[in-house]
Amino acid sequence: MKAIGGTVMSLLSGARLAAREAHNQRCQPPLTRMQCVERYLKFIELPLSQRKFCQRCQQLLLPDDWGEHCEHQVLGDISVTQLKRPSQLLYPLENKKTYAQYLFADRSCRFFVDLLSSLGFRRVLCVGTPRLHELIRLKASDDKKSNIKSILLDIDFRYSQFYMEDSFCHYNMFNHHFFDGKAALEECRAFLQEDEGEGVIMVTDPPFGGLVEPLAITFKKLIALWKEGQSQDDSHKELPIFWIFPYFFESRIRQFFPSFCMLDYQVDYDNHALYKHGKTGRKQSPVRIFTNIPPNKIILPTEEGYRFCPLCQRYVSLENQHCEHCDSCTSKDGRKWNHCFLCKKCVKPSWIHCSICNHCAVPDHSCEGPKDGCFICGELDHKRTTCPNISLSKRANNTLFFRAVRKQKQRKSNKMKLETTKGQSMNHTSVTRKKKRRERAHQ
Repeated sequence: MKAIGGTVMSLLSGARLAAREAHNQRCQPPLTRMQCVERYLKFIELPLSQRKFCQRCQQLLLPDDWGEHCEHQVLGDISVTQLKRPSQLLYPLENKKTYAQYLFADRSCRFFVDLLSSLGFRRVLCVGTPRLHELIRLKASDDKKSNIKSILLDIDFRYSQFYMEDSFCHYNMFNHHFFDGKAALEECRAFLQEDEGEGVIMVTDPPFGGLVEPLAITFKKLIALWKEGQSQDDSHKELPIFWIFPYFFESRIRQFFPSFCMLDYQVDYDNHALYKHGKTGRKQSPVRIFTNIPPNKIILPTEEGYRFCPLCQRYVSLENQHCEHCDSCTSKDGRKWNHCFLCKKCVKPSWIHCSICNHCAVPDHSCEGPKDGCFICGELDHKRTTCPNISLSKRANNTLFFRAVRKQKQRKSNKMKLETTKGQSMNHTSVTRKKKRRERAHQ
């Protein structure tokens, strides 16, 4: 039984590995970085009538490619303006298991560009913010007074069709990996260390399903790259950062970056069903800006519902009222929070104080709280992974697995027998009828 079980498991493992390898191959860029640059330079030299984009393959087409894409949906007359806004040509990748590519709404994007300019930044490292990168470059090309430039680090390799090496790096922010090797890393390093690291800020918008810890580790590596260009006298300085993430991750982010504070500004997205501007109550966007820039330097737009609190010395949302007991504007989600004198802090308006738990919580919460311990045996002194009965559990699972396999085989066998018997019965009936017809005709 053990040998059979081992063979089945090895076959399953082999199948999984093959499937994963096939998936990885499908996710690989079809062209090298150099090939993309060469194709882009050829593409922009084409007359407007010959500039085409395949929506199915998400690829800019040269005349030699037209035959392969003749049956696909193809856009023609791709203008220079469209080339400067690739996020509007490309379909967002919204598979939540692998990508969560939500794009800033123009309102939020323009707010960021104006804010960065007013704060005096000259270079922006855009980590997973393709639309912000586009708008910065558009403003620089349209407004000769604008001296801001940017470089995009993003896992979506499709953007390599639209940018030169000094404007885009194919990058995984969860493990600080530059797919194009040392050359891309050096581009990023040079960008961060230009002018001895002065006038640069990092703006990042990671997928919300990602863990905070690996992201924080990556950002600290980018900070280390920036610090390499600093003198010993500037070792106390921090790389300015805007980390865009939901407000309920505040404690986790501040665990890794204690100097960060959360702004009240609500970031919204074009292609997200929930994170939209103008919604109120619990339906409004939970996405905020975490930053190490002093909040009193950041002006939020009053026309969008923000006001300056003279006591906190920062801009807050209109509903975020100053609590005299906490001596702070305490709301995190845009609603007015209530002060609980028993908890000695402000809490969400829907929460009530529970005398059993001795803290505030939602009305229908469980006072027992989450159950700890082992899921296999129920003991509280260990977890499932260290359970002494885990081998018994695996054996039981293997037994159930093989029983299910045997039952399935038995059902298939019974079905085949039934079909065979039915076929034989029909054949016998047919032969008997033919014999009777011949006897009657002979008579």
